[in-house]
Amino acid sequence: MPTRPSRRPRLERLWRGDPKPIHHLLAFPLRGAAGIFRGTLAARNLWWRWRASEAGVPVISIGNLTVGGNAKTPFTLFLAMRLHARGLRVAIVSRGYSGARNSASATLVSDRGEVILDPALAGDEPAMMARRFTGPIAVARRRIGAIELLRSRGPLDVIILDDGFQHARLRRDLDLVLISRERGLGNGWMLPAGPMREPLSALRRAAAVVIVSADATLKSALSAAQLARINQGRVFTAALHPQSLISVANGNWCESSPSLTGRRVLAVSGLADPAAFHAMLRDLEADLVGVLDFPDHHPYTAADWQEIASAARDVDLIVTTEKDLVKLERFPFARDSLYALRLEVTMPEADARALDELILARIRSSNAGAAAAQEVSRDAR
Repeated sequence: MPTRPSRRPRLERLWRGDPKPIHHLLAFPLRGAAGIFRGTLAARNLWWRWRASEAGVPVISIGNLTVGGNAKTPFTLFLAMRLHARGLRVAIVSRGYSGARNSASATLVSDRGEVILDPALAGDEPAMMARRFTGPIAVARRRIGAIELLRSRGPLDVIILDDGFQHARLRRDLDLVLISRERGLGNGWMLPAGPMREPLSALRRAAAVVIVSADATLKSALSAAQLARINQGRVFTAALHPQSLISVANGNWCESSPSLTGRRVLAVSGLADPAAFHAMLRDLEADLVGVLDFPDHHPYTAADWQEIASAARDVDLIVTTEKDLVKLERFPFARDSLYALRLEVTMPEADARALDELILARIRSSNAGAAAAQEVSRDAR
């Protein structure tokens, strides 16, 4: 089986409770650093609590408490398309990655189904969302700049902020926090001693938690104590399922059935945790004969393409993820050899209705508050 050494952080072994003695030795200084990080974060959040910017339009944030692997981007797409189907004018804002992350200016990624910005500049996840969502998408390091750009282009009913829970400098109307059922919260420690961006107590800021499952056959990684803390607030559930296979023809993405039964597959991905991706391929009865795991958000090069093409000589299909496909489709793979597994988010009908009601109530409340503020301003003049 073609494989490559994992390039994920070695610290993840500590985060997942690896009992090796060396990791116990590492834990002491890292926990000291985690305490400093936690204190610094608390001071930062307190500072921005009073100085955060107002967006001027209802904002929903999709975020998490841990690093990577919580289905934020698929859920952002799910929510954006669901609200758009209700007739709302919806836009998506992201920080992006790589080029977009390092740019101070706000940039439009796509609008009305037209992709404007290259993935190297937009970031892989915004570029992937632009392939599916027809509403406007913008990226900026300062998310308020992206919101101002979008508002200048026309009226909006709501903006969805991808990965925004820690973006304290912007006020939101509603925060949704996603937690992976299978990945859980690791050892529960803050970075760098654990995978936590914030402590569990930060959930007090969230309107609701969504526990997302990618493989219901696996045992939950959330402890009873963690679940008890999570269940103190409002909790919904969601699941990730394979929806279709995506191929590229003349620059267009084409959708087909996710049938992989008996096909010899090489799995290629740049994910924080590719385990769920591999499990989905096996659940589709693919013969997984090779795995090439690259770092999260990996910028594929010609050398990477050559490595993948070489490993794929004796396979039927190369199957990757949509966020990897936006970066791999520029390379000259053999015809009908490269596919991406498209995922869909589903929720129990009762949870989906309750989430809709929660969001629509917050939008109405935000709009009523804005109208009242304008009335007060007119009276003052």
